[in-house]
Amino acid sequence: MTDGYTKFVNGGFGKKIAGTVGLPQPTVLRRYKVGQDLLEGPAAIAGVGEAPALEVVRKVLADSGVSVVEAQADSTYDSKLSAIVFDATAARTIDELQQLRATVGPAMKSLGKNGRIIVLSAVPAQETDVEAAATQQALEGITRSLGKEMRAGGTANLLRIGEQASDDALAGPLRFFLSARSAYVSGQPVTIDAGDVPTVEDVHVPLAGEVAVITGAARGIGAEIAKVFARAGAKVIAVDIPAAGDSLAKVANSIGATALQLDITSPDAGERIAKAVAQHADKLDIIVHNAGITRDKLFVNTDEARWGSVLDVNLQSQFRMNKVLLDPSVKGGLKDGGRIVSVASISGIGGNRGQSNYAASKAGVIGMVRQLSQELADRKITVNAVAPGFIETEMTAKIPMGTREVGRRLNSLLQGGQPVDVGEAIAFFAEPSSAAVTGQVLRVCGQSQLGA
Repeated sequence: MTDGYTKFVNGGFGKKIAGTVGLPQPTVLRRYKVGQDLLEGPAAIAGVGEAPALEVVRKVLADSGVSVVEAQADSTYDSKLSAIVFDATAARTIDELQQLRATVGPAMKSLGKNGRIIVLSAVPAQETDVEAAATQQALEGITRSLGKEMRAGGTANLLRIGEQASDDALAGPLRFFLSARSAYVSGQPVTIDAGDVPTVEDVHVPLAGEVAVITGAARGIGAEIAKVFARAGAKVIAVDIPAAGDSLAKVANSIGATALQLDITSPDAGERIAKAVAQHADKLDIIVHNAGITRDKLFVNTDEARWGSVLDVNLQSQFRMNKVLLDPSVKGGLKDGGRIVSVASISGIGGNRGQSNYAASKAGVIGMVRQLSQELADRKITVNAVAPGFIETEMTAKIPMGTREVGRRLNSLLQGGQPVDVGEAIAFFAEPSSAAVTGQVLRVCGQSQLGA
């Protein structure tokens, strides 16, 4: 759905009125296009002490053709910056946080539209010293606050680098959060830990040759996920219910995918998916659990049918399918080193009035992802979730206008997200470069105040 207000306040007459009256002025976000440069301008980098992660940062930026400015405290800049990367992994005392303030603060004033701030930290839980743990945890508070202070479509995110993370493990997540692919992600922490990260020949088609199953792919977010995966080189098997067969076929035909009409709540859903995969490959590379429904009602008025149907489609079906697809003996099942990505929701994090059943299902997805990621670590299968906020879809278009406008503006970017934003985040988790990222829940919500 089109956000008419954002278009209006970015036009000549509307922009003038908004500036005069003091209305919110959302910036049109820079989103990814094939072959697009990582950044439009230079990046400033700095850090605490030896700043060990900056070596990887310099390489990623150099490989992407980005000019690097070595920032100092109170530096001034001759041109607009596209990004600031600050390595605080070596910070062990509260006093050292002052270096971030003194360096990033002045640089923020030179950030251009759709700017990026990336803070690199250690994992607080892995620290043995109390002050070091407190210092590293403080970086999350700083980053979330920066996200709320960013202007003109800018975002700020935190990458936590675990003790066992390799240099290669940082490169992929860093590239994603610097890029236009993360346009609607801000104020979010992501942990990078141990994992064998393979080399990708072409970062623009990182999923080349891989087989991906995407449920709920006939429309909305699911259709966009399928398109992003196809663009990234994957062989897509698009799944949806028979009633959505025409829409599913249209999506599949547009991207050269295979359409599979299937009710994911059926007892044999896992077997049928594996059979479809086996027609293309011995094993499945990626499963995206996107299919979901809502049956909203106040808790006191929710009957057994409304409750049960939402929990079955949104949560229990994933358990049943995973049980089959994770069996190593099943042809067409998920390979060792594969990817599971589930779609949660910020409703599962913050709750939502009239959505106790939906919130329960999405919170359950989060719990499943965190536990399953540990159980599958030995098989090098990563399990992650994406939690969308207000996304412009047919479903949100049906929300009453007043409620819809509040939902759109109640985030740091002052606008709703697009289905492609969710697709980009899911594809990030599915890529080989994210092999060291597992058990994570990434909010794609423009830093929504719901559940913040």
